[in-house]
Amino acid sequence: MNDGAFKILIDYLEKVPSIKKPISFGNEDGHWWVKFSLDIKNQLAWNVVQEFGHVINFLSIDEKLPTLFYPVSPPPYMNGGPYDFLSWVIV
Repeated sequence: MNDGAFKILIDYLEKVPSIKKPISFGNEDGHWWVKFSLDIKNQLAWNVVQEFGHVINFLSIDEKLPTLFYPVSPPPYMNGGPYDFLSWVIV
């Protein structure tokens, strides 16, 4: 993914309710990723998770999409709870 495509994606994600800035991104060995946190106190946060989970992971009934959406976290017993340390990745 080139820088222009990242800009379009980041601009879109910044408009989604509950997504917190900054949004990080990268492209390593031809594999791109976007990482962000959600304000889990926002009443729409879990709706965003549900919508992204469906659209990004399973929108196509006939074929598997080349994208994934999932949570990532450092070990919670070493850091803290989900408000400060839970992030979400699109790859």
